[in-house]
Formats: sequence, C-alpha cells, structure tokens
Amino acid sequence: MEVLNDFLSGLIPYTEWPMFILLIGGGLFLVFYSRFLPYRYFGHAVAITSGKYDDKNAKGDVSSFQALSAAVAATVGLGNISGVAIAIHDGGPGVVFWIWVTALIGMCIKFYSCSLSIMFRGTDSDGKLQGGPMFYITQGMGPKAKPLAVFFCICGLFGFLGVFTANQFTETFMSVVNPTETLWQTSEFNWKLTIGIVLAVITSLVIFGGLSKIAKVASAIVPFMVLVYLAAVIVVMIMNSDQVWPALKMILTEAWNFKTIVTGGFWGLVIIGIRRAMFSNEAGLGSAPMYHGQSKNDEPIREGLVASLGPFIDTIMVCTFTAVVIILSGAYLEEGSGIVMTLTAFRRTLFGYGDELLMIIVTAFALSTLFTYSYYGVKSLSFLSNARIGKWYNVYFVIMIVFAAVASLDLVKNLIDLSYALMVIPNMIAVLYLAPKVNVAAKKYLAQLAHGKT
Repeated sequence: MEVLNDFLSGLIPYTEWPMFILLIGGGLFLVFYSRFLPYRYFGHAVAITSGKYDDKNAKGDVSSFQALSAAVAATVGLGNISGVAIAIHDGGPGVVFWIWVTALIGMCIKFYSCSLSIMFRGTDSDGKLQGGPMFYITQGMGPKAKPLAVFFCICGLFGFLGVFTANQFTETFMSVVNPTETLWQTSEFNWKLTIGIVLAVITSLVIFGGLSKIAKVASAIVPFMVLVYLAAVIVVMIMNSDQVWPALKMILTEAWNFKTIVTGGFWGLVIIGIRRAMFSNEAGLGSAPMYHGQSKNDEPIREGLVASLGPFIDTIMVCTFTAVVIILSGAYLEEGSGIVMTLTAFRRTLFGYGDELLMIIVTAFALSTLFTYSYYGVKSLSFLSNARIGKWYNVYFVIMIVFAAVASLDLVKNLIDLSYALMVIPNMIAVLYLAPKVNVAAKKYLAQLAHGKT
C-alpha cells in the first residue's frame, strides 16, 4: 500500500495546472459567457425541482428531483462532512474560502454539462437511454473525439469507486463505537476488515437491483438526513452564536495568507480548496451529467438549471456549516484528519453525544453514496465494452469497498484526487467546446419562458 501511495502522490502534482486552468479558468469563462444565467434563474430552478414543470410524456427513467437527489447523494455526505475536515487539516481555515469560490463557479459548470447530458443522449447496447460526458463528447464533438470519451471512462473506473466513503465510514465506526473495547477484542485490522465486508454485503443488496431502486433509496434517505445534519449544525451555531462570526472572519482573513505554512504556499492553499470543492460537489467532473441524463425531461436548459442547485446545496450550505463547527470547536487545532476531526467537533459542541448522532447521519450518507457511485462506474465500463459486461463493475466495486476499509486515508485520498483531476480534462474540454450550443438552446428556452410557453 505504501508503494502504491508513493506512486499516486508522485503523479498528482502533474495534474494541478491542467485542473486549475480548465476548472477555474474554463469555469470563469462559462460564468461570463452565460451572462450569469444560473444565478439569475435560481428561483426558477427551485420551481423546476419541485415538480412544477414535470412532463409525464418525456423520455427518461427518473424525475428531475430524483436525479438531483441521486447526484446530491453522491456529493452531500462524506465529501462535505469529512472532505472539509481534510481541507482544513491540510490548508487551515482559509481553504474554505477557495472551496466557496470553486462551488460558485461550479454552479455554472453544472448548468452547461447537465444541459448537454439531455441535449446529447445516446443508447447503450441494451437500447436503454443514457447520458453523460461520453455521449456528449462522441455525439457533440464527433467520432474523432472518441479517445477523449474513452480516457474519461478509464479514469472513471477508478474515480467512481466508493473507496473514500468506505474508508471514512470505517474510521467513524472505529472512533465512535471503539469495538475492540466495547464489543469484542480482536485486532484493529480484523475489525476494519469486518466492517468492510458488512458494508460490501449491504451495498450489494441494493446495487444489483438497478437504477430505479437506487433513485428511490437515495431520494428517500438523503433529503431527510441533510435536514437532520443541518438541524444539528444550526443548534451548535445557535449555542455558540458569539463564535460564528469570528469563525467566518478567520476563513476570510486566512484565505489571503500569503505566508501560509501549507506545502506549496498560497498556491498550495488554493489547490487544496479546488480539490476539496470538486470532491464536495463534483462540478466539472462529469459524474452528475450521467444521472441528469436519465431524467424524464426533454428540455436541456431545464435540467441544467436543476443541476446548478447541486453545488449550492452541498458546498455553499453544508460545507460552510461543517467548517464553522470545526473552527469554533477548536477541533482543527488537534491531530487527526478527516471524519475524526468532525467527530471531535460534534462531540464537544453537542452535549457529548454529537459523535453518536453524526455516526447515524454518516451511515445514511455513506450507504447512499455507495449506491450512487456504483452506477457511475457501470456506465463507464458499459461504454468501454457493452451493457452486459458493464454490470460486472459492481463486483469490482464491492471488492474495493473491503480494500478501502483497511487502507490508509492518504492512499484513498490520493487515488480519488488523481482520478478526479484526470477526469476533469476530457469533460471540461467537451463542455467548453459545446457551450455555444447550450447558449442557443438557452436563448430559445428563456424566450418561451417569458411568453409562458414552457
């Protein structure tokens, strides 16, 4: 594992500039190119999500709300609760500001990419309707661009593994329950292996049931657990109201700390923020278009607006609340990264029982994330081969859950960071190339909306 970790960490620096240029540079271009459309029509996006504009006759498998829930299921969860803690551990409180910046840009990236996922839908070898980067690359850019789609899918075979979730859930269980003392005595490795096997079995029961079952489970669990989590965080913030503003002030002042001790200095701080924001909301990654491409919606712009809400919900809201609790509790000053830091913060601020509550929430998030991610991987392998072979990805996915439970956080984090950075390259090239087509469709849609014809 150490050899593999050294190999991955050695490759990551080579991906930083391409990721930064495409995600931030390309994203800023889209913000101005769209004339701030996703922000101006935020209220309309909420109305679409509520079902006001649903078309029962539209093609697709799931509603816009279910698609958003499933996409958010993969992002609201350990990426926000644990990912923010890792970001603060690696870069200090100021990193949260760069997470915000990336998320706001990400709203625009999601708008374009998920509009394209409806605009350029394809079918797999079983004749089922599909959407995602591989389809808008090959159909929108033409057959010559197929190597980009293949590269995206190969990286997706690793990026869409549930390894981070499995690893952090295992850490949560070990930290809160302390099973070697409270249940039965055996080595820490044996306990982690056991947790991994149990997680793998539970995940298997759902992911072999197909997309509709995943969408139903995710849309049932996620909204409720997001509300429970937000309620817990708001209680902490009310009880410590005098410390909320100093925590936010620290985020803003530390964001411009040019003498930061972070590896790579100020540039290193910004890169950590971008990485963790991408891990939190997946804007630019190309995963959300796979789910939104399945929506019962024939109007690309409508789906793009729904998708643009994702980064706002899971990064601007959930990540900020998590960061404030971690900072005001002082947990970020201690040793321990990832979920352990967040557990410490909750235990301190919620009457000593916050870590137990967080474990229940994390369990729900972890399972919904695992259910969702497996589907992304199946689509990637199906594109590279066919739908029949694609289903075998689930077997590999389940095996890797067990591996992740016993692996180190560094190894898991580096595997995901490298895969994500590589996936951004083909996806953002396609999104930027096809952006004019989205603008044409948007102009037409907004004209219809103004005349009440949508």
